[in-house]
Amino acid sequence: MQVQSAFGCLSATRTLRRVLLRRPRAEELSAWREYGWRAAPDPDALASEHDELCELLADAGAEVIVADAPVPGDPDAIYAYDPALIGPEGALLLEIGKPGRRGEAEALAPAFEAAGVPVVARMQAPATADGGDLFWLDERTLLAGRGYRTNDEGIAWLRAQLPDADVLAFDLPHFHGRGEVLHLLSFISPIEDDLAVVYLPMLPVRLVELLESRGVRFVEVPDDEFDSMGANVLALGEGRALMLARNVETRRRLERAGVEVLTYDGVELSKGDGGPTCLTRPLLRS
Repeated sequence: MQVQSAFGCLSATRTLRRVLLRRPRAEELSAWREYGWRAAPDPDALASEHDELCELLADAGAEVIVADAPVPGDPDAIYAYDPALIGPEGALLLEIGKPGRRGEAEALAPAFEAAGVPVVARMQAPATADGGDLFWLDERTLLAGRGYRTNDEGIAWLRAQLPDADVLAFDLPHFHGRGEVLHLLSFISPIEDDLAVVYLPMLPVRLVELLESRGVRFVEVPDDEFDSMGANVLALGEGRALMLARNVETRRRLERAGVEVLTYDGVELSKGDGGPTCLTRPLLRS
């Protein structure tokens, strides 16, 4: 597939043109309990599901780039969204808040460079930030979730690296505490400029008010589909979205809102609580 640019992703909703994923490696799965996975992954089934996801994204029109640098002992490394943010000048490598994941950003650096996406900055402790807490609302506005994975120092670092952007921070709820991942994108996924999938009970009030002021409509995730990642939906652009097949009611609500919904099973891929946004790092949207 021919593209005009190697990268450009100051949007979460425009048409997905290029996307980076990271291939699962069987030798990285043994620590699944320590990393909080819900059950032991089947390495063969996991690899097969990942291949199918890559094919689905390619069929949807995106150039799929697969990173395969090893991250020893880290099953979460398949969740390629968290280690980096794509800014105006290239990739910003983040310092993930979960200590066992902190090798992931450098492991993705060669794939970014090979894909023509320069690495322009590297966050260092004590600053921390997870990609799952960050998304571009528009070309000048980056939303950030302040929680247990993204701290004040991380948000300050992002503001310093992105001087032309408004980095707006929102406190995340404690929920089940430090040991369980809770990202901003755990309860909101932008689908179009004026449409987002949300789990409203978790959404910060100031964020609700900001989105309402911009005319954003909400497709609400029902209570019984929050835990199964009903709010984790990847915008493909042109009124299309990708989600886990198990969230049937959320899919119905999206379709009633005029969205064409593609689904995948993700039984193995989501045992570590990662849906389609977690598994993909968009590089180019237009």
